[in-house]
Amino acid sequence: MPNVLVLPGDGIGKEITPEAVKVLEAVLKGRSTSLNFEYGLIGGAAIDEVGKALPDATLAAAQAADAILLGAVGGPKWEILPAQERPELGGLLKIRKALSLYANIRPVKMSPMLVDASTLRPEVVKDVDLVVLRELTGGLYFGEKGRKTNPTSAYDILIYTEEEIRRIVELGFQMAVKRTGRLCSVDKANVLESSRLWREITVEIAKDYPSVDLTHMYVDNAAMQLVLRPNQFDVIVTENMFGDILTDLASMLGGSIGLVPSASLNGKKGLYEPSHGSAPDIAGKNIANPLATILSGALMLRYSFDLEEEAQMIEQAVEAVLAEGYRTPDLAKPGDKVLGTREMGNAIVEALGRN
Repeated sequence: MPNVLVLPGDGIGKEITPEAVKVLEAVLKGRSTSLNFEYGLIGGAAIDEVGKALPDATLAAAQAADAILLGAVGGPKWEILPAQERPELGGLLKIRKALSLYANIRPVKMSPMLVDASTLRPEVVKDVDLVVLRELTGGLYFGEKGRKTNPTSAYDILIYTEEEIRRIVELGFQMAVKRTGRLCSVDKANVLESSRLWREITVEIAKDYPSVDLTHMYVDNAAMQLVLRPNQFDVIVTENMFGDILTDLASMLGGSIGLVPSASLNGKKGLYEPSHGSAPDIAGKNIANPLATILSGALMLRYSFDLEEEAQMIEQAVEAVLAEGYRTPDLAKPGDKVLGTREMGNAIVEALGRN
Protein backbone atom coordinates (compact mmCIF):
# COMPACT_ATOMS: atom_id res chain seq x y z
CA MET A 1 0.00 0.00 0.00
CA PRO A 2 1.51 3.37 -1.02
CA ASN A 3 2.38 5.73 1.82
CA VAL A 4 1.39 9.40 1.75
CA LEU A 5 3.00 11.77 4.24
CA VAL A 6 0.56 14.49 5.28
CA LEU A 7 2.14 17.73 6.52
CA PRO A 8 -0.66 20.09 7.61
CA GLY A 9 1.77 22.85 8.56
CA ASP A 10 0.42 26.16 9.85
CA GLY A 11 -2.69 28.34 9.77
CA ILE A 12 -5.43 26.98 7.56
CA GLY A 13 -3.19 24.05 6.60
CA LYS A 14 -4.59 22.18 9.58
CA GLU A 15 -8.14 22.66 8.23
CA ILE A 16 -7.74 22.06 4.51
CA THR A 17 -5.54 18.93 4.54
CA PRO A 18 -8.14 16.80 6.37
CA GLU A 19 -10.64 17.63 3.63
CA ALA A 20 -8.24 16.47 0.92
CA VAL A 21 -7.54 13.24 2.83
CA LYS A 22 -11.29 12.69 3.24
CA VAL A 23 -11.85 13.09 -0.50
CA LEU A 24 -8.92 10.83 -1.42
CA GLU A 25 -10.24 8.10 0.87
CA ALA A 26 -13.71 8.47 -0.65
CA VAL A 27 -12.62 8.27 -4.28
CA LEU A 28 -10.46 5.18 -3.61
CA LYS A 29 -13.05 3.33 -1.52
CA GLY A 30 -13.68 -0.12 -2.98
CA ARG A 31 -10.93 0.26 -5.60
CA SER A 32 -7.79 -1.78 -6.05
CA THR A 33 -5.50 0.98 -4.79
CA SER A 34 -5.72 2.47 -1.32
CA LEU A 35 -3.38 4.89 0.43
CA ASN A 36 -1.84 4.79 3.89
CA PHE A 37 -1.68 8.27 5.43
CA GLU A 38 1.05 9.18 7.89
CA TYR A 39 1.45 12.58 9.55
CA GLY A 40 4.37 14.86 10.33
CA LEU A 41 5.42 18.36 11.34
CA ILE A 42 6.71 21.18 9.17
CA GLY A 43 6.93 24.96 9.35
CA GLY A 44 5.95 26.97 12.38
CA ALA A 45 4.21 24.01 13.98
CA ALA A 46 7.49 22.09 13.84
CA ILE A 47 9.42 25.06 15.25
CA ASP A 48 7.04 25.23 18.19
CA GLU A 49 7.16 21.48 18.78
CA VAL A 50 10.80 20.52 18.17
CA GLY A 51 12.67 23.76 17.48
CA LYS A 52 13.25 23.54 13.69
CA ALA A 53 11.05 24.06 10.62
CA LEU A 54 12.01 20.75 8.99
CA PRO A 55 12.68 18.13 11.66
CA ASP A 56 14.98 15.24 10.77
CA ALA A 57 12.08 12.82 11.35
CA THR A 58 9.90 14.68 8.86
CA LEU A 59 12.59 14.69 6.19
CA ALA A 60 13.22 10.96 6.70
CA ALA A 61 9.50 10.26 6.44
CA ALA A 62 9.26 12.38 3.28
CA GLN A 63 12.16 10.52 1.68
CA ALA A 64 10.49 7.19 2.50
CA ALA A 65 6.97 8.22 1.41
CA ASP A 66 5.56 7.67 -2.06
CA ALA A 67 4.05 11.17 -2.06
CA ILE A 68 3.65 14.16 0.25
CA LEU A 69 0.51 16.24 0.81
CA LEU A 70 1.28 19.63 2.35
CA GLY A 71 -1.04 22.31 3.67
CA ALA A 72 0.74 25.65 4.15
CA VAL A 73 3.53 27.12 6.23
CA GLY A 74 4.35 30.44 7.83
CA GLY A 75 2.77 33.27 9.76
CA PRO A 76 3.60 36.46 11.66
CA LYS A 77 4.45 34.49 14.80
CA TRP A 78 7.73 33.27 13.32
CA GLU A 79 8.82 36.38 11.39
CA ILE A 80 11.13 37.42 14.23
CA LEU A 81 13.37 34.43 13.54
CA PRO A 82 16.47 34.63 11.31
CA ALA A 83 15.45 34.11 7.67
CA GLN A 84 17.02 30.66 7.33
CA GLU A 85 15.11 29.40 10.37
CA ARG A 86 11.65 30.61 9.35
CA PRO A 87 8.96 28.22 8.13
CA GLU A 88 9.37 29.22 4.48
CA LEU A 89 13.15 28.95 4.07
CA GLY A 90 13.88 26.46 6.81
CA GLY A 91 10.87 24.28 6.05
CA LEU A 92 9.28 24.56 2.61
CA LEU A 93 12.30 25.49 0.50
CA LYS A 94 14.49 23.05 2.39
CA ILE A 95 12.23 20.06 1.76
CA ARG A 96 11.94 20.99 -1.93
CA LYS A 97 15.72 21.06 -2.24
CA ALA A 98 16.28 17.91 -0.17
CA LEU A 99 13.87 15.91 -2.34
CA SER A 100 15.11 17.51 -5.60
CA LEU A 101 11.57 18.62 -6.46
CA TYR A 102 12.70 20.71 -9.38
CA ALA A 103 9.45 20.99 -11.35
CA ASN A 104 6.44 22.87 -10.01
CA ILE A 105 3.26 22.42 -12.04
CA ARG A 106 0.35 24.81 -11.53
CA PRO A 107 -2.64 24.35 -13.84
CA VAL A 108 -5.08 27.24 -14.19
CA LYS A 109 -8.37 26.43 -15.89
CA MET A 110 -11.45 28.58 -15.81
CA SER A 111 -14.53 26.79 -14.54
CA PRO A 112 -17.61 27.93 -16.49
CA MET A 113 -19.41 28.36 -13.17
CA LEU A 114 -16.80 30.83 -11.89
CA VAL A 115 -16.36 33.19 -14.83
CA ASP A 116 -18.02 35.95 -12.81
CA ALA A 117 -15.66 35.33 -9.86
CA SER A 118 -12.68 36.75 -11.73
CA THR A 119 -11.93 40.44 -11.45
CA LEU A 120 -11.33 40.46 -15.21
CA ARG A 121 -14.06 40.66 -17.84
CA PRO A 122 -15.75 37.33 -18.67
CA GLU A 123 -14.71 37.49 -22.32
CA VAL A 124 -11.05 37.74 -21.24
CA VAL A 125 -11.00 34.73 -18.91
CA LYS A 126 -13.72 32.39 -20.19
CA ASP A 127 -11.35 30.21 -22.26
CA VAL A 128 -8.35 30.16 -19.92
CA ASP A 129 -6.70 26.73 -19.77
CA LEU A 130 -2.97 26.97 -19.12
CA VAL A 131 -0.17 25.43 -17.09
CA VAL A 132 2.75 27.26 -15.54
CA LEU A 133 5.85 25.11 -15.16
CA ARG A 134 8.24 26.68 -12.67
CA GLU A 135 11.81 25.61 -11.96
CA LEU A 136 11.79 25.11 -8.20
CA THR A 137 15.22 24.30 -6.79
CA GLY A 138 17.59 26.77 -8.44
CA GLY A 139 17.96 30.46 -9.16
CA LEU A 140 17.86 33.42 -6.83
CA TYR A 141 16.08 31.67 -3.97
CA PHE A 142 18.85 29.13 -3.54
CA GLY A 143 21.87 31.21 -4.45
CA GLU A 144 24.40 32.64 -2.01
CA LYS A 145 22.99 35.45 0.13
CA GLY A 146 24.61 37.93 2.47
CA ARG A 147 25.11 41.43 3.75
CA LYS A 148 28.04 43.83 3.74
CA THR A 149 28.97 46.98 5.55
CA ASN A 150 30.60 50.26 4.46
CA PRO A 151 28.21 50.89 2.85
CA THR A 152 25.44 48.66 4.22
CA SER A 153 24.25 46.42 1.41
CA ALA A 154 22.70 43.04 0.73
CA TYR A 155 23.09 40.57 -2.12
CA ASP A 156 21.42 37.48 -3.59
CA ILE A 157 23.23 35.57 -6.32
CA LEU A 158 21.28 34.09 -9.22
CA ILE A 159 22.90 30.97 -10.69
CA TYR A 160 21.49 28.39 -13.08
CA THR A 161 23.40 25.40 -14.43
CA GLU A 162 22.82 23.94 -17.86
CA GLU A 163 21.44 20.75 -16.28
CA GLU A 164 18.90 22.68 -14.19
CA ILE A 165 17.65 24.58 -17.22
CA ARG A 166 17.65 21.61 -19.56
CA ARG A 167 15.55 19.29 -17.38
CA ILE A 168 12.77 21.82 -16.72
CA VAL A 169 12.61 23.02 -20.33
CA GLU A 170 12.54 19.42 -21.61
CA LEU A 171 9.56 18.79 -19.34
CA GLY A 172 7.90 21.90 -20.70
CA PHE A 173 8.18 20.62 -24.27
CA GLN A 174 6.87 17.21 -23.23
CA MET A 175 3.85 18.82 -21.60
CA ALA A 176 3.20 21.02 -24.64
CA VAL A 177 3.21 17.97 -26.92
CA LYS A 178 0.43 16.41 -24.82
CA ARG A 179 -1.63 19.61 -24.80
CA THR A 180 -2.09 22.02 -27.72
CA GLY A 181 1.56 22.20 -28.79
CA ARG A 182 2.36 25.74 -27.59
CA LEU A 183 5.23 26.55 -25.24
CA CYS A 184 6.11 30.04 -24.04
CA SER A 185 9.50 30.37 -22.35
CA VAL A 186 9.58 33.36 -20.02
CA ASP A 187 12.88 35.04 -19.19
CA LYS A 188 14.60 38.44 -18.94
CA ALA A 189 17.25 37.84 -21.58
CA ASN A 190 17.59 41.53 -22.38
CA VAL A 191 19.09 42.10 -18.91
CA LEU A 192 20.15 38.85 -17.21
CA GLU A 193 22.98 36.56 -18.29
CA SER A 194 21.25 33.58 -16.68
CA SER A 195 18.23 34.29 -18.89
CA ARG A 196 20.42 34.43 -21.99
CA LEU A 197 21.74 30.95 -21.17
CA TRP A 198 18.15 29.82 -20.50
CA ARG A 199 17.06 31.05 -23.93
CA GLU A 200 20.03 29.50 -25.74
CA ILE A 201 19.34 26.08 -24.23
CA THR A 202 15.60 26.37 -24.92
CA VAL A 203 16.23 27.13 -28.59
CA GLU A 204 18.57 24.15 -28.81
CA ILE A 205 16.03 21.77 -27.23
CA ALA A 206 13.29 23.06 -29.52
CA LYS A 207 14.99 21.35 -32.47
CA ASP A 208 13.91 18.01 -31.01
CA TYR A 209 10.26 19.11 -30.84
CA PRO A 210 9.35 20.43 -34.30
CA SER A 211 5.61 20.07 -33.59
CA VAL A 212 5.76 22.56 -30.70
CA ASP A 213 5.28 26.25 -31.38
CA LEU A 214 7.93 27.90 -29.19
CA THR A 215 7.74 31.57 -28.23
CA HIS A 216 9.86 33.68 -25.89
CA MET A 217 8.59 36.46 -23.69
CA TYR A 218 10.22 38.81 -21.20
CA VAL A 219 8.73 38.37 -17.74
CA ASP A 220 7.34 41.91 -17.48
CA ASN A 221 5.52 41.50 -20.79
CA ALA A 222 4.33 38.03 -19.74
CA ALA A 223 2.71 39.51 -16.63
CA MET A 224 0.90 42.06 -18.78
CA GLN A 225 -0.18 39.48 -21.36
CA LEU A 226 -1.59 37.18 -18.67
CA VAL A 227 -4.17 39.79 -17.78
CA LEU A 228 -4.56 41.21 -21.29
CA ARG A 229 -5.02 38.02 -23.33
CA PRO A 230 -4.47 34.94 -21.14
CA ASN A 231 -5.94 32.47 -23.63
CA GLN A 232 -2.85 32.92 -25.84
CA PHE A 233 -0.95 30.69 -23.39
CA ASP A 234 -0.90 26.91 -23.16
CA VAL A 235 2.30 25.91 -21.31
CA ILE A 236 4.55 28.53 -19.72
CA VAL A 237 8.01 27.46 -18.55
CA THR A 238 10.14 29.78 -16.47
CA GLU A 239 12.69 30.10 -13.70
CA ASN A 240 12.06 30.11 -9.96
CA MET A 241 11.38 33.72 -9.01
CA PHE A 242 9.55 34.61 -12.21
CA GLY A 243 7.40 31.51 -11.76
CA ASP A 244 6.63 32.39 -8.16
CA ILE A 245 5.23 35.75 -9.21
CA LEU A 246 3.47 34.67 -12.41
CA THR A 247 1.71 31.70 -10.82
CA ASP A 248 0.07 33.89 -8.18
CA LEU A 249 -0.99 36.33 -10.86
CA ALA A 250 -2.34 33.52 -13.06
CA SER A 251 -4.25 32.01 -10.15
CA MET A 252 -6.52 35.03 -10.02
CA LEU A 253 -7.64 34.49 -13.60
CA GLY A 254 -9.90 31.79 -12.18
CA GLY A 255 -11.28 34.00 -9.43
CA SER A 256 -9.39 32.83 -6.36
CA ILE A 257 -5.99 31.46 -5.43
CA GLY A 258 -8.01 29.07 -3.28
CA LEU A 259 -8.76 27.08 -6.43
CA VAL A 260 -5.23 26.51 -7.73
CA PRO A 261 -3.48 23.22 -6.95
CA SER A 262 0.18 22.46 -7.49
CA ALA A 263 2.50 19.51 -7.90
CA SER A 264 6.24 19.68 -7.24
CA LEU A 265 7.89 16.72 -8.91
CA ASN A 266 11.09 14.81 -9.34
CA GLY A 267 10.18 11.91 -11.58
CA LYS A 268 7.08 10.29 -10.10
CA LYS A 269 7.78 11.35 -6.53
CA GLY A 270 5.99 14.54 -5.69
CA LEU A 271 4.89 17.02 -3.09
CA TYR A 272 1.37 18.33 -3.55
CA GLU A 273 0.10 21.56 -2.04
CA PRO A 274 -2.30 24.42 -2.69
CA SER A 275 -0.82 27.52 -4.24
CA HIS A 276 -1.99 29.80 -1.45
CA GLY A 277 -0.40 30.54 1.91
CA SER A 278 -1.33 29.78 5.50
CA ALA A 279 -3.82 32.68 5.85
CA PRO A 280 -3.48 32.95 9.64
CA ASP A 281 -6.14 35.69 9.74
CA ILE A 282 -8.88 33.17 8.88
CA ALA A 283 -7.38 30.08 10.52
CA GLY A 284 -9.68 28.18 12.86
CA LYS A 285 -12.86 29.80 11.51
CA ASN A 286 -13.95 26.99 9.14
CA ILE A 287 -14.13 29.43 6.22
CA ALA A 288 -10.96 28.53 4.27
CA ASN A 289 -11.39 27.20 0.75
CA PRO A 290 -10.18 23.56 0.63
CA LEU A 291 -10.63 23.11 -3.13
CA ALA A 292 -7.01 23.84 -4.10
CA THR A 293 -5.85 21.19 -1.63
CA ILE A 294 -8.50 18.72 -2.78
CA LEU A 295 -7.46 19.32 -6.40
CA SER A 296 -3.82 18.89 -5.36
CA GLY A 297 -4.88 15.44 -4.17
CA ALA A 298 -6.20 14.78 -7.67
CA LEU A 299 -2.80 15.77 -9.09
CA MET A 300 -1.21 13.30 -6.66
CA LEU A 301 -3.35 10.48 -8.01
CA ARG A 302 -2.44 11.49 -11.57
CA TYR A 303 1.30 12.07 -11.29
CA SER A 304 2.44 9.83 -8.44
CA PHE A 305 0.09 6.87 -8.72
CA ASP A 306 -1.07 6.84 -12.38
CA LEU A 307 -4.71 6.89 -11.26
CA GLU A 308 -6.05 9.11 -14.03
CA GLU A 309 -9.65 7.93 -13.73
CA GLU A 310 -9.80 8.67 -10.01
CA ALA A 311 -8.08 12.04 -10.52
CA GLN A 312 -10.71 13.02 -13.05
CA MET A 313 -13.46 11.84 -10.70
CA ILE A 314 -12.29 14.33 -8.06
CA GLU A 315 -12.04 17.14 -10.61
CA GLN A 316 -15.52 16.35 -11.92
CA ALA A 317 -16.92 16.24 -8.38
CA VAL A 318 -15.52 19.72 -7.73
CA GLU A 319 -17.12 20.98 -10.94
CA ALA A 320 -20.43 19.36 -9.98
CA VAL A 321 -20.50 21.01 -6.56
CA LEU A 322 -19.68 24.40 -8.06
CA ALA A 323 -22.37 23.88 -10.69
CA GLU A 324 -24.88 23.34 -7.87
CA GLY A 325 -24.07 26.82 -6.60
CA TYR A 326 -22.02 25.89 -3.54
CA ARG A 327 -19.19 28.27 -2.65
CA THR A 328 -16.79 28.99 0.17
CA PRO A 329 -16.82 32.63 1.39
CA ASP A 330 -13.91 33.70 -0.83
CA LEU A 331 -15.96 32.91 -3.93
CA ALA A 332 -19.50 33.61 -2.72
CA LYS A 333 -21.81 36.11 -4.36
CA PRO A 334 -25.41 36.96 -3.49
CA GLY A 335 -27.59 33.91 -4.07
CA ASP A 336 -24.79 31.36 -3.68
CA LYS A 337 -25.00 28.58 -1.11
CA VAL A 338 -22.12 29.31 1.24
CA LEU A 339 -20.31 26.37 2.82
CA GLY A 340 -17.57 26.17 5.40
CA THR A 341 -14.31 24.28 4.94
CA ARG A 342 -15.57 20.98 6.33
CA GLU A 343 -18.94 21.28 4.64
CA MET A 344 -17.30 21.84 1.24
CA GLY A 345 -15.23 18.70 1.75
CA ASN A 346 -18.40 16.80 2.62
CA ALA A 347 -20.10 18.12 -0.51
CA ILE A 348 -17.26 16.81 -2.71
CA VAL A 349 -17.49 13.40 -1.02
CA GLU A 350 -21.25 13.34 -1.63
CA ALA A 351 -20.74 14.26 -5.29
CA LEU A 352 -18.27 11.38 -5.65
CA GLY A 353 -20.89 9.05 -4.24
CA ARG A 354 -23.25 10.04 -7.06
CA ASN A 355 -20.76 9.12 -9.81
